[in-house]
Order: sequence, then C-alpha cells, then structure tokens
Amino acid sequence: MTLPNPLEEVSGGLPRSFLRSCLLLLIAEKPSYGYDLQEGLNALGMVNADPGGLYRTLRSMEHDGLVASVWDSSEVGPPRRVYSLTEDGMDWLHAWAGAHAETRRILGSFLERYADVDASKPL
Repeated sequence: MTLPNPLEEVSGGLPRSFLRSCLLLLIAEKPSYGYDLQEGLNALGMVNADPGGLYRTLRSMEHDGLVASVWDSSEVGPPRRVYSLTEDGMDWLHAWAGAHAETRRILGSFLERYADVDASKPL
C-alpha cells in the first residue's frame, strides 16, 4: 500500500476566502490600486498570489458591494482604478478577523500538542 505524500495533500492551510480578507485589510489601511495591492499581498507573505486572480477577486468583491472603485487619471501614466472599502466591506473585514483569530487559537492548540508528540518521538 502506497501512502499519499502529505505535502501534496496539504494545500497551504489558508482559508478559502483568505485573499478577500487580506485585500479588505489592505484597502481599509489605504485605498489602493491593483499593483499596490499586489505588493501589499507580497508583504503579508502571499508571494504567489496570481495577479489575474487578484483582479478577478477585486471585481467580484465590487460586485458583492465590499469595495468600490473609481478611475483615477493621473498626469503620469494611464488611468487606474483605485479601490476603497465600503461599509459592508468593513463589516466583513471584522467578521473575517474574528474567524481568523479563532483559527489561530485552534492551530495554536494543535501545534502545542504536535510539539509534545514531536519531542517524544525517538531519534
């Protein structure tokens, strides 16, 4: 019997909507352009975030009423969309922050118990 490779079965462990909650956080900190949001995701450790997926997620979030965008035409470069948080977006950010805090609590408990198992494992 061949056991599955655990690294192939673990998909990173991030919640499905983690990208949305990260984008809401970044936009709550400061209304931003897509490129700035990509950089912000990198700073949060999400270095493999797909730019196409980022823009699809932003459009979906705008459709859902979580963010709003306006075209910003600067004298330098082409017009760009600047995203800002809506009241509903702030409500969802608060909800996701609470859910992530609970996930952190549960993961902390798991990792503490795992450390005990790992420490008792014979070398």
